[in-house]
Amino acid sequence: MKRRILMAAACVAFAMPAFMFGPSLDAQTPAAPAFEVASVKPNKTGDGRVMLGLQPGRFNATNVPLRMLLRQAFNVQDFQIVGGPDWLGSDRFDIIAKAPDGDFNGDVMRPMLQSLLVERFKLGFHRETRDMPIYALMKARPDGKLGPNLSASTTDCAGTRGRRGGGPPPAPQPGEKLDCGFMIGAGRMNVGGMPMTNLAQALSPMVGRVVLDKTELAGNYDFQLTYSLEGIGSAFPGGGPPLVNGAPPQVDPNSPTIFTALQEQLGLKLDSQRGPVDVVVIDRAEQPIAD
Repeated sequence: MKRRILMAAACVAFAMPAFMFGPSLDAQTPAAPAFEVASVKPNKTGDGRVMLGLQPGRFNATNVPLRMLLRQAFNVQDFQIVGGPDWLGSDRFDIIAKAPDGDFNGDVMRPMLQSLLVERFKLGFHRETRDMPIYALMKARPDGKLGPNLSASTTDCAGTRGRRGGGPPPAPQPGEKLDCGFMIGAGRMNVGGMPMTNLAQALSPMVGRVVLDKTELAGNYDFQLTYSLEGIGSAFPGGGPPLVNGAPPQVDPNSPTIFTALQEQLGLKLDSQRGPVDVVVIDRAEQPIAD
């Protein structure tokens, strides 16, 4: 059965991947994996909807800027992409690519997408480690007391996943705690049975920096977090939260910023520091020839 991932979904539940400090961003080599065939066309519709999808043996992208393709190809965030032409985040493209027979998932797709970008967009890049501003996720109170919305999880999530066949957790009702999963919507998080490293990873694209877990909170936790969307548009595909019935999502105008919400609701804070960050430097990129 075909499986499609709609990146513009208003609310998505998932297990957070290892993201910022994964495999090295290796330069392209002649033996790099590649799609068997691919079509690349500019998208001039002006439609705000963005779609990235993986199906068995196939990668689809609709109305996607090159910057987003780079994020997918190298498994990085916007702030880890340096340089490139002015149209990197503005011009949109449609891509349909067929992979060779065999297993096809995100890890298999990424080097193939790198090869496609090198071939069709004449991409030239190199990687560096730069000293940049980062955030450390820490306990906010000197006595270490946690906020009212954060508590250690007592749920056997491994057993729960086994009973439901390893699929995604069911969507909770409004105000209900999520059972073993990580759900992010417009101005809210609902998390059950997840480590603090997952929260740090989720915060990173929202605040535009690498976030390191320095809470010293071991094990898994449950929490609910509500916050305003001010200043966190980069956390969503296309630069802003997805529309709901053609309109922006309804968020309480009195919601606190993500920084205040972390302190008041979870008893945590983001401490501004500096540290090494892996970046992809774009040396060259050209408009592709449509086919």
